[in-house]
Amino acid sequence: MASASTLEFTEENFESQVLQSSIPVLVDFWAEWCAPCRMLTPTIDAIATESTGKAKVGKLNVDQHQSVAVKYGIQSIPTVLMFKNGQMVKKWVGVVQKGTLTEALAAP
Repeated sequence: MASASTLEFTEENFESQVLQSSIPVLVDFWAEWCAPCRMLTPTIDAIATESTGKAKVGKLNVDQHQSVAVKYGIQSIPTVLMFKNGQMVKKWVGVVQKGTLTEALAAP
C-alpha cells in the first residue's frame, strides 16, 4: 500500500497520531478501489519519506474508518487534509501536486 514512512491512520489512532501531534500532519483520505487515490499514493509516499521528523504523513482508508471521514465531511476522494496543533488548516480534493503539499507543510 505505502512506503515505510507513510503512516496508517485509523479511527483508533486518529486522535493520538493526528489531533495531539506537535508537528504538522497530512492525512490522505483514500480507498482501495479509487483510481485517482492510487495515482496520489507515490506523491504521499515521497512527502512522507522527505518529511520524517518534520511532519507526519499518512493515509486513512475511508471504507474501513468511515466515522473519521464523516466527521471531516469527506465527500470525494482522494481528499488530503492538513492539521496543525490539532486543527484542520487546509483541504485539497482530488489529485494534488507534490509542491502544493510540501509548500503548505513548510509554511509557518
